[in-house]
Amino acid sequence: MSRPLAVLRPEPGASATVERITAAGYQPLRTPLFHVEQRGWPLVAASDHDALVLTSANTVRHLGPQLAELATLPVWAVGEATARTAADVGLSVVRVGTGGAKTLLETAWAAGVRRALWLGGESLRLSEHPAVSRMVAVYASTPLAPSLDAVRRLAGSVALVHSPRAAERFRHVLAEAGVAPSTLRLAAISPAAAEAAGDGWDALAVAAVPTDPALVTAAIRLAD
Repeated sequence: MSRPLAVLRPEPGASATVERITAAGYQPLRTPLFHVEQRGWPLVAASDHDALVLTSANTVRHLGPQLAELATLPVWAVGEATARTAADVGLSVVRVGTGGAKTLLETAWAAGVRRALWLGGESLRLSEHPAVSRMVAVYASTPLAPSLDAVRRLAGSVALVHSPRAAERFRHVLAEAGVAPSTLRLAAISPAAAEAAGDGWDALAVAAVPTDPALVTAAIRLAD
């Protein structure tokens, strides 16, 4: 019998992940660890920048009224989901990276980008890069506290972590509930997320590329 797959990400991404899991014939368990909400952020002039760096679809969803001002900037996006969401709202995507933010920024630097505006969540991981002249948080992921019973029911499942922060948070809630990592298998969206999750898991797999479909595929391999 296959293990259930624990979906820890917030909406609206959680529903997309659950749909992929269900379509593949597996059982999803929803236990969100964060709630995403928009933040107020200062006005930014597109003329001050030569590119827009986006590392999550949530960023695009929370741009708010400044979307029109920034629509003139070429977009460098991490992941197909981010790129697709950006294109859907009228942004011009010129490059889609599959190796994470650092790799994308190195490529942007080599292409002559020197004044990129990097928009993301409040926990942007890369502190600075010569291709980036400004970093702004446009949304916040507020930690949730799932019930102890809900966390304990995850024992025996395969948990999907979509970011290093989610991996750290998951480790924390397991400890609070007295659930040993060795009772779960973990699928991480990137090597950084796997590193943040620490060791001691029954098994661990990293997605081939940092996308939700690839992460679901990695989790299914662990579930069988």
